Amino acid sequence: MTTTFVTGATRGLGKETARQLAAAGHTVWIGARDLDTGHAVAHEISTGPNAVRAVQLDVTDDASVAAAFATIGAAGGLDVLVNNAGIGKLGLDGPEALEVFDTNAVSVVRTTEAALPLLRSSAAPIVVNISSALGSFAANHDPEKPASQYQAIVYGASKAAVSMLTVQYARAVPEVHFVAVEPGYTATEFGGVPNPHGRPVEVSAATVAAAAAAGPDGPTGVFLEDGAPLGW
Repeated sequence: MTTTFVTGATRGLGKETARQLAAAGHTVWIGARDLDTGHAVAHEISTGPNAVRAVQLDVTDDASVAAAFATIGAAGGLDVLVNNAGIGKLGLDGPEALEVFDTNAVSVVRTTEAALPLLRSSAAPIVVNISSALGSFAANHDPEKPASQYQAIVYGASKAAVSMLTVQYARAVPEVHFVAVEPGYTATEFGGVPNPHGRPVEVSAATVAAAAAAGPDGPTGVFLEDGAPLGW
């Protein structure tokens, strides 16, 4: 049985990814800033007793991260971490830029470092980092890619950092597979604003779930879009 932890999983892409992984037979933990909300979502998407469980998690708080992974470790361990939590604020003032980088990029370091002692005990450990084509130099310079038409200065830079963290961790910790995923332009909230456009969240989540379920023969140190390599 594969145990997977999805951060930022009470709505949108994270929630649907958790639902699909639970349906595929994973034991799933979902991270939620508000635990009552987390329990409600876990109950909603669960496929059976304890198939989905919630744990309090604020990815910007070291103590919260440590406590969450202690809970997961005490319950039996971890095989897959999906670093999904993030924010889409587009402001350019210093405090907001720091908030975006802390939530989108620094949090990947927090959760990954907390997860590694558990992942190293897994037979097929995987870390999936949700990145974005907006953080891809290749996509930003390709007129055929939608990312080349958008301005997301700090958000894009924070996702470029996520991609580099994926590369560096894959090199530094070869016993764990690290994969960055561009989930696609999805009809979910961005920056707290509902987005009616984009493809269904079920389609985007399926690409994340596939990366999380790749097993020991899956890739590492790659950036994937719909299962195919995306240029860094």
